[in-house]
Parts: sequence; structure tokens; C-alpha cells
Amino acid sequence: MFAAVLMSAALLSPRAQAQTFTVLHNFAEAPDGASPQAGLIRDAKGDLYGTTGQGGLLDCPPGCGTIFELDSTGKETVLYRFNGTDGNNPAASLIRDSAGNLYGTTLLGGTSFLGNVFKLDPSDNVSVLYSFTGQPDGASPYAALIRDSAGNLYGTTIAGGGGSCVGVAGAPDGCGTVFKLDASGHETLLHSFTGSPDGAEPYAGLIADQAGNLYGATSFGGSGPCAASGEPVGCGTVFKIDTSGTLTVLYNFQKPPDGNYPDGTLVMDKVGNLYGTTYQGGAHEQGVVFRIDPSGKETRLHSFKPYPSHDGERPSAGLTLGPGGILYGTTLFGGTTGEGTIFSVTRAGEESVLYSINAKSEQLPYAGVVADSAGNLYGTTYFGGDAKCFCGVVFKLTP
Repeated sequence: MFAAVLMSAALLSPRAQAQTFTVLHNFAEAPDGASPQAGLIRDAKGDLYGTTGQGGLLDCPPGCGTIFELDSTGKETVLYRFNGTDGNNPAASLIRDSAGNLYGTTLLGGTSFLGNVFKLDPSDNVSVLYSFTGQPDGASPYAALIRDSAGNLYGTTIAGGGGSCVGVAGAPDGCGTVFKLDASGHETLLHSFTGSPDGAEPYAGLIADQAGNLYGATSFGGSGPCAASGEPVGCGTVFKIDTSGTLTVLYNFQKPPDGNYPDGTLVMDKVGNLYGTTYQGGAHEQGVVFRIDPSGKETRLHSFKPYPSHDGERPSAGLTLGPGGILYGTTLFGGTTGEGTIFSVTRAGEESVLYSINAKSEQLPYAGVVADSAGNLYGTTYFGGDAKCFCGVVFKLTP
């Protein structure tokens, strides 16, 4: 169960030599995609698959978003363009089954305009598997799905559910949910967040262990003494849902120097340690890389520093775990240009900036990185690329 989830994004080996950054694709204006927030997945042939939050059809200006494929030569094919009814603004990475079907979520769109779960078959036909209605089932799924051997899908929504969090900027009420969608499209609500003590707004997706227990993070809520403007009180949590459906909070983030507001999906090593990032907090208020052991003890492996340190600021995405416990990730800001970094962190907390994003050609890597067996890293940036559009890029970082 969940074998694909437990695999690392690649077999990475830490190397100290200089890195080469290559732009594989510059997104253009519609009908091409634009503004990718999601990371990539990679198949056995080396083809990359992803989503863009904008571009494609202009039914929902500036476009409802796309699903794309990039082959090993760098040729892009837009596999699907959303029209709003079938989804709008896919913000999450895709997953792929053995038959070549792709599964994902859209933040908006669907029958209630509150997001949906979709499937793209090998003939590039999209089926809407489920449209969210807000309460009690959830709304606005932001993160990627996971899939078990029976074909059940599991995910999170950042809003909706039965919690008492008040929606802002037109968002529905509710603190978010954890859900299960079976192969027939029937949704089961596994947990509805309440803000305190369990957490609120899980921007992160789920991972699972071999026993079928689910692990995730909420960006807000919990018992930590944080109070972000317009958000539930609390610095965020890390949680576990066992196979009986019982949620346990494994860790409540606290005020700095602890990290605050974990947005990215966790990764787990062979002995059950969980690793992730927080968007804020730490010794310098720029976010941290953390580890939580099976007993719930947290260790801050690295606290990001503000300019002029250039080590990166504000990591928004999750991490990739390589051999030897080397962690790879991105920051939204910082580096030599202030536009973000690609970094590595050892288990001992030694951070290295592998690449500082070039402000003239690419900006804002919202997503993390995926890697191949040679240690090459692949990812996306939200802005950058073609000077006329500045719609984002797909990149490769070669060791």
C-alpha cells in the first residue's frame, strides 16, 4: 500500500561541484499554460508531467490552467486545458498509476466552484471524479493526492468541512478536511479540522506508511501561540491519522525560534522520521527545515537567514529525501538575487545553496524538486521565462 508515496523523488547523491541550470521550457500565453505552482512527476522514460494554474483556455481569464507533458528532448505537449466547469487553477502536482492515468486536484472550478478531483486518461480525456461543495465535505484542494493499491485516493482541502474557521476573500467557511475518494467516486470525510487543538488549513498533502497510517501538516491552528492576521490562532501542526480514522497531533509548532506555518508536504525516512519546512519562524523568522522523530521530538535542522546571507528565505514547498539523508528543496525568496534558491541540507543541518534563482529569467519556485537517478533536479518557477509573457519555466539543475 502506498508504495509510490513512500518512494523518494529520486536516487540522489550529494555532490559539491558546480551546478548547471537549464531552462527546459518557457511557458507562453494561452493556449500554452502559465504560472505553474505545482511540482513535476517523472515517468520511466524520463518524461515530465505537471500542471499550470493559468493559461490554456480563456474561459476564466487569465486562463483556467493546463496539464502538460515535457519529453526528454524538452518538447512540450499540452495534454489538457481546463474550462472552469471541469476545474480551474490546478495548484498541485499530479500522480500517475501503472496504466498511465494521471490524477490531480483543482483549487477552483467544478459544479460549486470549490475545486475538484480529476483523472486524465492516456487518451487525454478528463473525468471529474468529485466536485467539492464546501460543507461538510471540504473545499479548495491545494495539495497533491496519494493513491493506495485498491485505487482509493486520499487528499486534503484548505477550507470547508465542519470547523468554525471563517473564510476570507470569498473562500468558504471551515478549517479544511482530510478526505478519501474510492474508485466509484464516493467521498468519505476522514477528518474535519477545527482550528484548535488539531490545526487548520492543510496546504500540505498527505504521505502514508506501509501500515496505511496517514501523515500531514496544517499551516495554521494547533496550540502554539501564533496569531496571523485573518487566520486561525496557532502556528501549525503535524498530525497522524491511523487506520481507524483517529487523528493525533504529533507536534504543535511554537513561536520563534521554532518554525511557524508548515505549507509543504512531509517526507518520511526508513525509520519513521518526518522532515519538512515551515514558511516562517526559526531563529531569523525566515523559515526552517525540521525533523520530527517517531516520539514527536522536533529538531530544527536549519533556520534560514535574511539578506545578506543568501542561504534562502521562506520555503513554501516540501522536500525530496535522497540517499544518506540529504534533503533537497526550494525557497521562494533569498539567494543572491532575492528571487529564491534550490538548496540541500544534511542530517547534521549543514545547508548548501545549489543555485540562486536568476531574477532576469526565472522567479518564485513555489514547488519543490523531483530528481532522476543521475542526481539531476527538475522543477518549475511561477514567473520568469519569455520576456513578453514572464509566465514561468520548467528547469533542470545538473550536478
